[in-house]
Amino acid sequence: MNKRKIINDPVFGFINIPDGVVYEIIQHPYFQRLHRIKQLGLSNYVYPGAQHTRMQHSLGAMHLMGEAISQLREAGHDITPEEETGAKACILLHDIGHGPFSHALEHSLVPGVSHEELSVILMEAMNREFGGRLSMAIQIFRNDYPKRFLHQLVSGQLDMDRLDYLSRDSFFSGVSEGIIGSSRIIKMLNLHDGQLVVEAKGIYSIEKFLVARRLMYWQVYLHKTSVAAEKMLVNILKRAKQLASNGELLFGSPALQYFLYNSAELSDFEQEGMALKHFVMLDDSDFISAIKVWSGHSDKVLSVLCEAFINRKLFKVEIKSSASSSFELESWRKKYSDFFNISSEEAQYFMNDDTVSTDTYSAEDDNINILMKDGTIKDIAEASDMLNISVLTRRVQKHYFCYYKLPAVVK
Repeated sequence: MNKRKIINDPVFGFINIPDGVVYEIIQHPYFQRLHRIKQLGLSNYVYPGAQHTRMQHSLGAMHLMGEAISQLREAGHDITPEEETGAKACILLHDIGHGPFSHALEHSLVPGVSHEELSVILMEAMNREFGGRLSMAIQIFRNDYPKRFLHQLVSGQLDMDRLDYLSRDSFFSGVSEGIIGSSRIIKMLNLHDGQLVVEAKGIYSIEKFLVARRLMYWQVYLHKTSVAAEKMLVNILKRAKQLASNGELLFGSPALQYFLYNSAELSDFEQEGMALKHFVMLDDSDFISAIKVWSGHSDKVLSVLCEAFINRKLFKVEIKSSASSSFELESWRKKYSDFFNISSEEAQYFMNDDTVSTDTYSAEDDNINILMKDGTIKDIAEASDMLNISVLTRRVQKHYFCYYKLPAVVK
């Protein structure tokens, strides 16, 4: 008889780990790598408690998937044991393609390749290793499985991914505005014509969920100091890659050195060659150890940025109504060029001008449908008597100008 396996999760309490393929996934090296990748990237620079990992998040999302499936069964819907296992495997692996610091380096480490694309590639590699037992999970992930609601539970406006990360990120960051009633929301789930819906009595819980998501984005995920830290990390990687391309020998683990000295494309990962081999060995610690060493490098740009990053002398941030003008940017470049005695191109690494944006709810991506008492279906934006549609769907943009603060004498 197999021994019962449980995990004591600080957010949801005891989580049961079923035997079979789900347990094997958790034990796999690809999944264990998520234990070494922070869920919130560099948010711990702002919220010191935000040290939780992608592995914790994936386990929590798997737990919520089990709760959701149990609720749908109670509501009278047929979900086979195989489909439950497939859905749990899918949600466990939905973040398997994340690189170091989660989203922070997603478009810098391997340009043009998303973590979702890498997740599929890794899932397919594991599926071959598992003798095809992940085929249904991959179908669900790609939204190819006939029961579309299973994909909605993994990736949708009201998926188990969001229900976990809002609760978990709020818990570890200490930002109470992100607290949501995930149990209440799950208890209100149902199906209508094969689509996921929320019963009408759950409207207020959905409203709170949307408000919490909006607040968490601007207070945590897009907090200006978190963005500043990410921009600094991106510029460090960019400078390291530039030096590597010029033949400069840089310290780094074999996995990190591969991505510094090679331009990997999606096809390189699909072939399961060196790109994939090195990617699955890469995590936060590779970058931290390298940056500590690079802080003593002879290149002025790299060493100054790395020393500042390690010691939390982060970029300062100005939130502006519009992007900086070319005149303003040139003025900053000249300051850095004069102070460090570097070229205008090298001065660019000490600043970043970018636009960040998010919307709380977009029906174009997927709907949150409310099952009214008369049996009709309404979109949450129409059914809600509190939240205005313009507030729900409006995309908010902010222009962040991040810059390295020079000593006062050069101002």
